[in-house]
Amino acid sequence: MAIIVNLDVVMAKRKIGLMELADKMGITPANLSILKNNKAKAIRFSTLDQLCKLLDCQPADILEFREE
Repeated sequence: MAIIVNLDVVMAKRKIGLMELADKMGITPANLSILKNNKAKAIRFSTLDQLCKLLDCQPADILEFREE
């Protein structure tokens, strides 16, 4: 897929762990891990909105397009 999820990079820059972020978002660590490890097939705008608010970032910091 040409869309790359850089959530792990943003989380590392913000020094926040998977468990802490999942707890703040109210989702399971397993679901967040799927997104973090670039295994997700889709993301809801509400989830992206919440991630951006909690991580103080822009959607482009989390999602990247790379030509295949």
